[in-house]
Amino acid sequence: MQKDPVVQVGSAVLRQIAKSLSKKDITSRKIAGIVKRMKTVLTKEGFGVAIAAPQIGESLRIFVIAGKAFSIAKENKNPLPDKVFINPEITRVSKSKKEMTEGCLSVRNKYGAVPRHEKVSIKALDETGKSLSYHASGLVGQIFQHEIDHLNGILYIDKATAVVDDEEWKELKEKRTKEKHG
Repeated sequence: MQKDPVVQVGSAVLRQIAKSLSKKDITSRKIAGIVKRMKTVLTKEGFGVAIAAPQIGESLRIFVIAGKAFSIAKENKNPLPDKVFINPEITRVSKSKKEMTEGCLSVRNKYGAVPRHEKVSIKALDETGKSLSYHASGLVGQIFQHEIDHLNGILYIDKATAVVDDEEWKELKEKRTKEKHG
């Protein structure tokens, strides 16, 4: 059986506060290799929309959001490129929160309801060391919060109001759909 390329819950690296990178480190061959590995792993994950460096065993403040997440958020059918965020910081959040459904590549086959800020702003660096600022709501805002939690040693299951396995989740979704549509 092939080893899962994504570190799973129970591993110490998922509970560490990830290390920041210097501008010099960001443009190094080592970091380029780590980012490439993250993108490769994310591409192979059918349902994954983002991955943080600790999820591949690297305690570094990096996450990648799949271009498909931005395509979904913008209702764009054309694939958008993956985006890399290094040393990200949340700079602003809305007061209002909303319970959102989450899963995680490091917590396979489980889903939960997590209270998240409806809007969030972050600043970060890209893989060339250039500064970025993003303001997001919906899926991308949720991803920002989830991935920064990873960089702080927090998993969504720590914040979830309820966690259920894959089969229970499917049953709940079917039940809600039937209730909505009579």
